Amino acid sequence: MMPILALTALVAVPGPDSLPTDPPDGPVDLVLHGGRVVTMLEPEPSPAPTGLACRGDRIVWVGDDRTVLALAGPRTRVVDLEGAVAVPGLVDSHAHLYGLGKALAEIDLVGTSSAADCVERVAAAAADQPDGWLQGRGWDQNDWPGTAWPTRQLLDAAVAGRAVLLRRVDGHAAWASTEALRLAGITAATPDPAGGAIGRDAAGEPTGLLVDNAVDLVTAVVPDPAPAEERRRIRLAIDHCLRHGLVAVHEAGAPWSRVQLYRELADSGELDLRLYCLLDDQPATLDAGLAAGPFGSADGLLQVRAVKLYADGALGSRGALLLDDYADEPGTRGLPVSTVEHLRDVCRRAAAAGFQVATHAIGDAANRLVLGLYAESLGDRLVSARWRIEHAQILDPTDLPRFGRLGVIAAMQPVHCTSDMDWATGRLGPERLAGAYAWRSLLASGAVVCFGTDAPVEAVDPLAGLYAARTRAHPDGSPAGGWQPHECLDGRTALRCYTLAGAYAAFQDGESGILAPGRLADVTVLSGDPTGGDPASLLAMRALATIVGGRLRWQAE
Repeated sequence: MMPILALTALVAVPGPDSLPTDPPDGPVDLVLHGGRVVTMLEPEPSPAPTGLACRGDRIVWVGDDRTVLALAGPRTRVVDLEGAVAVPGLVDSHAHLYGLGKALAEIDLVGTSSAADCVERVAAAAADQPDGWLQGRGWDQNDWPGTAWPTRQLLDAAVAGRAVLLRRVDGHAAWASTEALRLAGITAATPDPAGGAIGRDAAGEPTGLLVDNAVDLVTAVVPDPAPAEERRRIRLAIDHCLRHGLVAVHEAGAPWSRVQLYRELADSGELDLRLYCLLDDQPATLDAGLAAGPFGSADGLLQVRAVKLYADGALGSRGALLLDDYADEPGTRGLPVSTVEHLRDVCRRAAAAGFQVATHAIGDAANRLVLGLYAESLGDRLVSARWRIEHAQILDPTDLPRFGRLGVIAAMQPVHCTSDMDWATGRLGPERLAGAYAWRSLLASGAVVCFGTDAPVEAVDPLAGLYAARTRAHPDGSPAGGWQPHECLDGRTALRCYTLAGAYAAFQDGESGILAPGRLADVTVLSGDPTGGDPASLLAMRALATIVGGRLRWQAE
């Protein structure tokens, strides 16, 4: 499979001839040697470098072991890679850092086989936590026998009188107990909020299912965590990301209060990875954030210069906005979770304040709407503004080339494809699959595609994402040959989407995304080479070390 180099048309990637030929003077702070360095230069240097050296937060040399080790002084930290592979630091271009920490601190429902399985986990948590709300995340009714939505009565039978709120895996639906509905004031008489739906039985009574904006009716009455608990959750998430080799995360929507907390962590030296923060679109956040303007921390680890919008919901809960009816539910086309007027107004305000706009759009109708609003807002300036569409899962084929033509970045998640593919055909119908999770087609048309996981919707592991991008198959290899295999990527292109493209989407492509002198010393050390060999090798591969800004932030035992 030939690699796709569309990104290099937008991002200057020096070739090996531009590497310096003379090593720097004086001792360095960190040396890696005894392995292999995948620089992501085009083409790769030959022979392949076996080590690199860092001074401060920058790479100062990439080359052979003899030269690299000669740069070490008495205070240099020397790390023997023992045959491991160093690649540019992996970037998750769409995740929810605080949401990940919250999920790690709550009831884990990922991989549950039935509603009863979920209830058992809730009951066990209730025994350990006798008071307060019980919250969890990760269930997916599409993985259960019959795929029926769960009801509040199941929760009530196990934990009567307790307030329970369990988010679906995608975060776009939730399952609530009767007590949680009571505290939120949700009754048969409560109307569906704009951009949301309350599940109801034949008599009109709430079932406990809440979709998209209806979830907010309950979260509004959930007590806020104490500041110490907020910080603990963020720490849990940072450590989790570092253990998986991530040097940077794009935080896909944060309130202004949390942005201030991230700023405090950066100022106190507690932010151990790069955080590119997208503001949420709540009035208080927008008013404060746009007035403050784009900013970053002194150490460069925190950047705040983007706004996150929502055009629709998720495919799994039939909230993704489609041009035609869902194949498995005629009469339903999804939910426009924001008004066009709101989307247009925020685009206008963000452009005036110098902010990037990143809009959640999953269905083909939502993507068409957002592309049109972006073109209306900025026109020819879109390329330099680097506005993004988050997910871009289902595209009408006629809209697909508009990404490259307009300069709109597609921030996609390969693991969404492999999570959804078993039921996506039934939900969409075969006629809409031509533009489904079409990252190779987007790249071929000239678009920039960056990869992430949408954690905690999916596991944060980037190696799982690289495997999905190369195979479009489950870990057991099914379906044979992959689902719509013409959209599979080669290993080098997939890695570029997880490195240089992520840097480009955060305006950091001149600083990171490749391993070369002068670039930021953001490095992920892996047990194998993710760019070649059998894609199945990615399933056994693991992160061994994570270096951010020249500092070894995490290392495996």
